[in-house]
Amino acid sequence: MHEDPFGRRPRGFFYEKSVEGLAWDDEKKLSFSTLNLPCTMKFLSLILVLSTSIVVSAQKLLRPSDVYHVITVKDPHLSPDGKWVAYTVSTPDSARDTNDNNIWMAATDGSSAIQLTYTEDGESSPRFSPDGRWISFLSGREKAKDKSQLWLMDRRGGEAHQQTKFKASISDYEWSPDGKKILFLIQDEEKADTVKDKPAKPIVIDRYHFKEDPGGYLGHLHTHLYVYDIATKKLDSLTSGKFDQSDAVWSPDSKYIAYTSNRTEDPDRNLNSDIWIVEAKAHAKPRQLTTWVDYDKRPVWSPDGKYIAYLRSISPEWDTYDEAHLAIVPVAGGEPVLLSQTLDRPVNNPQWSKNGHSILALIEDDRERYVMEFDIATKKYTKRTSGQHSVTDVLPFTDTKSVVLMSEPASPPELYLLENGAFKALTHHNETFVKTHHFATAEGFTFKNKDGMEVGGILFRPYGKPKGQKLPLLLWIHGGPVAQDEYEFDMTNQVLAAKGYLIANINYRGSNGKGYAFSRAIFGDWGNKEVVDLLAGVDYLIKSGDADPDKLGIGGWSYGGILTDYTTATDSRFKAAASGAGSALQTSMYGTDQYTQQYEMELGAPWKNMDKWTKVSYPFWNAEKIKTPTLYMVGESDFNVPAAGSEQMYQALRSLNVPTQLIIYPKQHHGLRVPSYWKDRYERYWKWFETYLK
Repeated sequence: MHEDPFGRRPRGFFYEKSVEGLAWDDEKKLSFSTLNLPCTMKFLSLILVLSTSIVVSAQKLLRPSDVYHVITVKDPHLSPDGKWVAYTVSTPDSARDTNDNNIWMAATDGSSAIQLTYTEDGESSPRFSPDGRWISFLSGREKAKDKSQLWLMDRRGGEAHQQTKFKASISDYEWSPDGKKILFLIQDEEKADTVKDKPAKPIVIDRYHFKEDPGGYLGHLHTHLYVYDIATKKLDSLTSGKFDQSDAVWSPDSKYIAYTSNRTEDPDRNLNSDIWIVEAKAHAKPRQLTTWVDYDKRPVWSPDGKYIAYLRSISPEWDTYDEAHLAIVPVAGGEPVLLSQTLDRPVNNPQWSKNGHSILALIEDDRERYVMEFDIATKKYTKRTSGQHSVTDVLPFTDTKSVVLMSEPASPPELYLLENGAFKALTHHNETFVKTHHFATAEGFTFKNKDGMEVGGILFRPYGKPKGQKLPLLLWIHGGPVAQDEYEFDMTNQVLAAKGYLIANINYRGSNGKGYAFSRAIFGDWGNKEVVDLLAGVDYLIKSGDADPDKLGIGGWSYGGILTDYTTATDSRFKAAASGAGSALQTSMYGTDQYTQQYEMELGAPWKNMDKWTKVSYPFWNAEKIKTPTLYMVGESDFNVPAAGSEQMYQALRSLNVPTQLIIYPKQHHGLRVPSYWKDRYERYWKWFETYLK
């Protein structure tokens, strides 16, 4: 159900009720002026009881079909005066089996939220013009012919009009602070065939890194910077050649642009990137600002234009387990200063405070994601939020106030005003969904692995199931592996818990949020320490009396699917498994997925180090040890972990007469994009675990 733009409750949320002959609905007002006080108080008490019972009776447990009721809020952007925030709202459309993306605007004082676009074509990347008059966005609607172009809408009202008509799609854009120009990031396009109905051209591959999900096969098309003059509609190219540009941002005086680029001899063979600065005019020569061997990225100008804050890797060599430091460097050049070096936690989304004295950033720390403030002068840092939630965007608009995008285990992400550590809701798009459903509760737990290290986890307890009641357990494993399960809304956890299962999320070694050494502990040794930690967590929950040792299930997607295979090949006590987008014969993944660079860094080339490759492929070579009925799932067009990984394990278990099934989602990449496929996946989880576990 859609939220009313003026903040009223959707009609029909409360049932119409008749009490002692008086009709009670939202169109009629009841006057108590003719009633005596005792009667009035009794009447009010009765109404309160009835209203409460109505709300409770309306609540229900989640079902797979509820994927159509979860609304996604994302990409917030503040108006220049800080009074409004524009953002996108993605609503599942069951009839078209897709998601409708529209632009909304909410007041930062919490007074209102207004929908601005209503088309089925989809809009993204809302931005305010520097004078606050216009809201711009990207869309392939109408005359844009499915190529993402820039549209402008007068925020005072009226239809949006198309501002650009480029031959190529716009990847990203940003207004210059003076409002006279717009910076565009546009990827090169292949020349179209001039003859209709002829076979597609052959795909010619000559790159080291030649495929990527969801992009597919990679040619020599690169993303470049362009500056567009609004008055003259002239487009000037700032970069060209075989290098890609990203993270481009204007200087406060609108004269320069900072961006990220890897300009090494062969960018495919490393993850280096540096910060560059170029004057915002045609034929200007870029200047390299940083020279770190690995990555520098996400530049952000200080309000006075003298410094750039950015993210820098810890290690001076390619390392997938790396975590970003927060750094600042003078625009004029010089040595960078690391502000988070002693923190040993991943930093993201740096944003300067309005006075330029500090930087706000997001920190991933042991199941939480919170706002940290870094003082420039003292180099000290201070937590600005705390609690069991996940903040994924922070936008400061005064020295004490920020807009954040925040989620909790029983509440999907919404926009909030953050002031003095307190949250005030600005949007309520999922209010009806939350109030009409029961959710599992999230409980943090910790245990020690056999090496004496503390490992953290989150236990989702089904609604209505008290502590102390022994329940079937599903060990649900996050992907990555460099990621973490945190206190956020996760539909998979909630839908599985609604079926009566305890859901255990465990941040095994390899996860982030516990420091660089904890994450890098699995370097070149996959499926070993992670499985040790996962099994130790299951043992802990059995010993605590929460988990029924005779009713254990396991599952996950991506690296979670890979670890499902590793774990069932190690321990046969799991009665059912669901391995999504995983692999086990890792040798067969070399050259077929997008991780060749990582393979060669950690394991070496297969023809030189077959012993290592054999070791990390043990689920396939020991398939006869797997006794767990396993459901395999994968997207047909997955270039991240190709379908072959699931197909091989399915075939092995089928040959061994272990109950198994393979589900392939047509035309889907690593992440499923079709709402009905999400619903289908949840229904199959329910049926599989019901069949083999309960």
